[in-house]
Amino acid sequence: MSLNLDTLRLQIDSLDHKLINLLNERAQVSLDIGAAKREAKDSQDEENTHVYIPGREKQVFEKVTRLNPGPLAADSLCAIYREIMSASIALQKDVMVAYLGPIGSFSHDASMKRFGDSVLYASQGTISDVFEAVERGRCQYGVVPFENSIAGSVVPTLDKFIKSKVKIRAETYLPVHHYLLSNSTTEAVRRVYSHPVALAQCQTFLNNQLKGIELIPCASTSEAAQLASKEKYAAAICNRVCAEIYGLDILHADIEDQQDNTTRFFIISDAWDAPTASDKTLLMFTVDHRLPGALCDGLKVFKDHSLNLTKIDSRPSLLRPWHYVFFVECAGVHGDSEVMSNVVSELGKFCLDVKIVGTYPDQRPQDLN
Repeated sequence: MSLNLDTLRLQIDSLDHKLINLLNERAQVSLDIGAAKREAKDSQDEENTHVYIPGREKQVFEKVTRLNPGPLAADSLCAIYREIMSASIALQKDVMVAYLGPIGSFSHDASMKRFGDSVLYASQGTISDVFEAVERGRCQYGVVPFENSIAGSVVPTLDKFIKSKVKIRAETYLPVHHYLLSNSTTEAVRRVYSHPVALAQCQTFLNNQLKGIELIPCASTSEAAQLASKEKYAAAICNRVCAEIYGLDILHADIEDQQDNTTRFFIISDAWDAPTASDKTLLMFTVDHRLPGALCDGLKVFKDHSLNLTKIDSRPSLLRPWHYVFFVECAGVHGDSEVMSNVVSELGKFCLDVKIVGTYPDQRPQDLN
């Protein structure tokens, strides 16, 4: 049986008409939800009411994936819903998201992945600037890199959490592939710009292809592309999209040491979300280093409550030499739970300055577990 092209196009037109009506109907319900939030007795004023609800977002993506019969791939359908939810957020409230820029950075990619194309974005020069934009209320949310699967923790982010009052509201994971971009040939390159973490992720390539070349650290990979685009014999290690944005040629692709290279980002705000079926919590504390076993006693509290630790880190407190702040992430518990309340109370027996930095839905991709 032959297919009639004109008939099929008429079917598409009819389906588009239905989709437009359904999308607007969904948008109206989203507006009604925003109004209901503002009218709720326990709601804060409109200016402080959160419209980005990571727990609900996770539920929607899981539902879409579960209900999808094909032929659309689940990732494609989720990308469509990402933009539908982004438009709904923008309808409810003007939302500004701070990220480590300029445009084309991996932080920009992570921000777009989490918030979509309908919200407003504010490029920041440093990670510290992202925190400040949220702290001062210029932006409702900020996106900061937290750790990389090759290079480890992002030190400036850890250091800002020590003194900042912002909270972690969500996490997102971004596969990271690096490109060497330049307006020169590889043989003519004399210096390479990039973020220190990106340079650390490409050591094998640099040693094999550009050994002895000057490596210049930058605030972000996209800033590196900006600089390389203005200098002769300069190159940048950055995101592929920077080639088009900054008019550079791709000299080498996928130059990271491991092809499963992934960076985890945190979405920061003034408050965390309500509990979900699967949450993680990040705490920080100090210990009296003069007391033998103080850190061991503190960590044992988590074991006593059957909490799995997924990350442990430390940074100098800067209060005095050789005094450290410890960061501990645990899975399966929300910061507002009774279990976490007991953990914080018991930690206080062995540790000082115990603080919950954030609590957020566990969104680690299945292929990384």
